[in-house]
Amino acid sequence: MGQFEGRTAVVTGGSSGIGLAAAARLAADGAHVFITGRREDELEAAAEAIGSATAVPGDIADPADLDRLYDAVRARGKGLDTLFANAGTAAFATLDQTTEEHVDRIFGVNVRGTLFTVQKALPLLNEGSSVILNSSVRADDGVEEFGAYAASKAALLSFSRTWANELKGRGIRVNAVSPGAIDTPAVAGMVGEENAEAVKAGFAARVPIGRMGTPEEVAAAVAFLASDESSFVVGATIYVDGGEMRL
Repeated sequence: MGQFEGRTAVVTGGSSGIGLAAAARLAADGAHVFITGRREDELEAAAEAIGSATAVPGDIADPADLDRLYDAVRARGKGLDTLFANAGTAAFATLDQTTEEHVDRIFGVNVRGTLFTVQKALPLLNEGSSVILNSSVRADDGVEEFGAYAASKAALLSFSRTWANELKGRGIRVNAVSPGAIDTPAVAGMVGEENAEAVKAGFAARVPIGRMGTPEEVAAAVAFLASDESSFVVGATIYVDGGEMRL
């Protein structure tokens, strides 16, 4: 039996990259995982590949889509044991290039969407459950052209500490993972396939161990935070960054 046997998990942004790897890891250890994301075809394919998974298409920036997600979880009748609030969006823009649309999109998904992802899950969260927010080392390191994105991810670190304090009385643990440069399809989505390898090389050059990370390496940290082995880890941030923030 896996360590999550009989448990229920939700992973937002679960059709690719870190979200898909985390959902697959949780399912492999016994959880039934509900995944959500905006690209329905990719989401259905991901659920089929994972096996013990239910795809619920939707955008976390849309409260009605979140309601549909949690209606599906509620219908299973076992509550919710793990919530990995992973879905997010990113785009490059310097201060002088930043528009209202850019800020509204980044904060609408990363901050507002994450807040209501967790808030709407509250009635379903079982005692002893784990909430994990996906932040980023960009929240700390001041990389150019990532101002709005970095600020949105810094907000999630603040949320994780506040919510950990607010929910501790229910036995709910809230923590964050803060990935560094991770090799996911999102890189090509931001810069285009023709530029992706050059951008990845630039990211890798910033990492002390000399390479980008994999989604599976982040998923391992998520699995730890979801497990009973992290029962004394509350309000923490685990950096999965190849040493970017410490070396």
